[in-house]
Amino acid sequence: MKKIALFVDVQNIFYTVKDKYGCYFNYRRLLSELKNEGDIVTARAYAIDRGDRKQIMFQNFLRESGFKVKLKPYISRADGSKKGDWDVGITIDIMDTAFYNKNNIDCIVLLSGDGDFDLLLRRLNGWPELSSIVYAVREQTARSVIEAASEFRPICEPLLLKHSL
Repeated sequence: MKKIALFVDVQNIFYTVKDKYGCYFNYRRLLSELKNEGDIVTARAYAIDRGDRKQIMFQNFLRESGFKVKLKPYISRADGSKKGDWDVGITIDIMDTAFYNKNNIDCIVLLSGDGDFDLLLRRLNGWPELSSIVYAVREQTARSVIEAASEFRPICEPLLLKHSL
């Protein structure tokens, strides 16, 4: 049975799905689909912590669904700019998973269309025992990410949730 490691860039998925479809991403449906393909050895969701009640409820939902939720504080800089992304953290965790591969992972699944991940995906291509699947909103995904992944799966029905969690 295929062993899967799942990594979700929560902010990227939330905003791209909301922008394109005006709704939410169906995490439970994704987990169900992936479980039909293999054993999900690890599922990690990377989110920004603003201390907002709705976000806390969503983060708890992710935990209850089987995700390990990693939080990073939302930073407002003195110049008015804001920062809140997990690109480096996700990359390090995926590289550690691929490099050490204690669980004999066969497939890395990444939910993000962020072009910064193309270098990571190209590096994963160097591990012949690993494949990579990217889920993202096609119209808002960097072409370089689509080309670098072993497989690209566009987010569309039935992975859309028309109501909030």
